[in-house]
Amino acid sequence: MEPVIIVLIILVVLVFIALIKTIQVIPQASAAIVERFGRYTRTLNAGLNIVVPFIDTIRNRIDLREQVVPFPPQPVITQDNLVVNIDTVIYYQVTDARAATYEVASYIQAIEQLTVTTLRNIIGGMDLERTLTSREEINAALRGVLDEATGKWGIRVNRVELKAIEPPTSIQDSMEKQMRADRDKRAAILTAEGTRQAAILTAEGEKQSQILRAEGEAKAAALRAEGEAQAVRTVFEAIHAGDPDQKLLSYQYLQMLPKIAEGDANKLWIVPSEIGDALKGLSGAMGNFGGMGGGSGNGSSGNSGSGTERREKPSID
Repeated sequence: MEPVIIVLIILVVLVFIALIKTIQVIPQASAAIVERFGRYTRTLNAGLNIVVPFIDTIRNRIDLREQVVPFPPQPVITQDNLVVNIDTVIYYQVTDARAATYEVASYIQAIEQLTVTTLRNIIGGMDLERTLTSREEINAALRGVLDEATGKWGIRVNRVELKAIEPPTSIQDSMEKQMRADRDKRAAILTAEGTRQAAILTAEGEKQSQILRAEGEAKAAALRAEGEAQAVRTVFEAIHAGDPDQKLLSYQYLQMLPKIAEGDANKLWIVPSEIGDALKGLSGAMGNFGGMGGGSGNGSSGNSGSGTERREKPSID
């Protein structure tokens, strides 16, 4: 009985193993390649799948999601013979599991080598300055070449990005100095423009100030002249209304002579010829006033008792 039990146990184990090999569960966004006696039979999609045990084998399980693969820096020579290190990142997705398994031995390595060779061809036709400023152009050209080459491998390249472009250290120092010089130049230009604008505004302000000052002085002079003219007219009208005689005018003329002589700068002044006539008239007037004063003195002594004094106004002919 014991050999029979052992045989039964072996059969149970074999059946269990066969069931395990018969039922294949494929996760979502995955695919499996099935081979029968070493030949491709079919591709298993996501879900529960049944295969023939010990006859069908799972060759490869492939992830159908988009993959991101960074590649290490690669030295590339530009058109002006400068070596730059370029880091790239590839975004790809397997669209055909069968082609990805049988058309290329290792599609990751194939994509990396194709990226390096294509990048060298593209950068070799550009100088350093264009390389640093043409990332979008390089990405588009690289993606077009990779997508065309990897299409037969069942792979679609979605995006290609350049992570970094590192020129040599000496070139970086030169670029830094050039950028610093450009910044200093722009700062000097802005400072000069600011100084120029400030000078222009200052000159405009001084011009407006002088114009306003001149206009104010002109208006003040006009008002002053108008006031003096009005004063002269008022004095003339007052004199004309008072009907002065020659003696009064001569007296006023003599009163103005000291004012004419005022000031240290007046070393020489001219006496008009009419001063003689004025003095004659004034002396005559003073004589008349003196005679009138003597008569009044006598009258006052004679009339001291009454306390009144009468003076006659001298007649001036």
